[in-house]
Amino acid sequence: MIRTHSVTPFKDQKPGTSGLRKKVPVFQTPGYTEAFIQSVFDSLDGFRGKTLVIGGDGRFYNREVIQTAIAMAAANGFGRVLVGQGGILSTPAASHLIRKSGAFGGLILSASHNPGGPTEDFGIKYNIGNGGPAPEQITEAIYARSQVIDRYLIAEGDPVNLDSLGTFERAGMTVEVIDPVSDYAALMETLFDFDAIRDLIKGGFRVTFDAMHAVTGPYATEILVNRLGVDPASVLNATPLEDFGGHHPDPNLVHAKHLLDLMMGPDAPDFGAASDGDGDRNLIIGRGIFVTPSDSLALLAANAHLAPGYKDGLKGVARSMPTSGAADRVAEKLGIEMHETPTGWKFFGNLLDAGRCTICGEESAGTGSDHVREKDGLWAVLLWLNILAVRKQSVMEIVEKHWAEYGRTYYSRHDYEAIDTDKANGLMAAIEGKLDSLAGTRQGALTVEKADSFTYHDPVDGSVSRNQGLRIFFEGGSRLVFRLSGTGTSGATLRVYMERHEPDPARHGQETQAALAPVIAAAQALAGIREWTGRDAPTVIT
Repeated sequence: MIRTHSVTPFKDQKPGTSGLRKKVPVFQTPGYTEAFIQSVFDSLDGFRGKTLVIGGDGRFYNREVIQTAIAMAAANGFGRVLVGQGGILSTPAASHLIRKSGAFGGLILSASHNPGGPTEDFGIKYNIGNGGPAPEQITEAIYARSQVIDRYLIAEGDPVNLDSLGTFERAGMTVEVIDPVSDYAALMETLFDFDAIRDLIKGGFRVTFDAMHAVTGPYATEILVNRLGVDPASVLNATPLEDFGGHHPDPNLVHAKHLLDLMMGPDAPDFGAASDGDGDRNLIIGRGIFVTPSDSLALLAANAHLAPGYKDGLKGVARSMPTSGAADRVAEKLGIEMHETPTGWKFFGNLLDAGRCTICGEESAGTGSDHVREKDGLWAVLLWLNILAVRKQSVMEIVEKHWAEYGRTYYSRHDYEAIDTDKANGLMAAIEGKLDSLAGTRQGALTVEKADSFTYHDPVDGSVSRNQGLRIFFEGGSRLVFRLSGTGTSGATLRVYMERHEPDPARHGQETQAALAPVIAAAQALAGIREWTGRDAPTVIT
């Protein structure tokens, strides 16, 4: 039976760059989750009888919301729901499943790299039929609907058994509980030379992968262990847990320090990697060297032709605006298009669909290609392994040869997390207020060449996205970017991005923070971070 329930609008249901993210107790507020899901459905047209994909990263409250979403999909007229067994479905696997099944769209239940647990974070994101995150016009429509919604529809009935593969029925709608790994693993085999990677590993090449008790554990076990022969003991924290084992499932040098320490130790494996809560981010570390996400994007673009899925070359490369310009130099040499977009994977969707780029990436540990419409952590790991198998060099050798050819772009991001929102907005407004007068001024040892607030003009559909971050360019090629993040759930996160290009190989051995010292000093002088936030140091440096 389908029932209609009255609901009062919640004023805080504005989706960010990756959907709606709040603390679990907020989503547990009576009617809160239902109001948002109904707002999503009310903002869409033409889905009656169509397929909806539902899955999540296994965090706390994932199963409960999946049951709610299934019941509401049935009540609103979807014809079929595909849901991952156990409620598990990585974000890139969900994107692939939407595309492969011809689904109308999908609900991905995740807060990505944020902590999980009864008082921690949860999220709901809607992806459209191309497999990518909903574009701004849809998220804006969802928010507008959420502000006036007065009812939601739900189908009564017994919960679906998420742990058993098979087909079930709910209020006339078909529910298929599917293996969340098999389709994705099959896709990876079409893109990469698994035989070459297997031979590499058989030859003694040692791989360590940390799934961080998050969604990629089953995927890594099937692909790395079962299909490629990696020692099962080398896939760490492979069981998804509702609270990620009490850890922060963010594959950076702070939250994956144990992996960094292992890779910098005396008996380090040849290759170390990790992925995040929902499987779309990656960390790449070779023996004795951390590869920054910006460098990884550039290196993958330069070497992608070594993998079967990209042997015919790339159509173009795209990067988010805060990502370093390292990939730009690769695109220039390859003679292909280079696109700079706002932060948020949804901005790559038009470029990928239009055939304007093949590989894209963000400095926040996300890289991917046109195989799906999301960033993809394991995809990046497998492409790295394919490159290593073909080139037969160490990670360090490959990186250093790349720097020698293209120059090294020193790059770092300083995050100031959970700061007072009003103060964060005040800091940004103060910087923006003086952008027009910065050109020609000295900021410590650097001279400002130009400054602006980044506006993106989509070359495919002509849409315009303003206020996407503040950029300060210095003479000599250094750059500074300020942004407020849209992925947190508490206060505001100020992100400060710094880069400096160094063409001289003799100067490629500097420590990153030391090499960036003039840019770091300029950031403090320009923004007055200490004065505005009271912080003497960033929360996280990556």
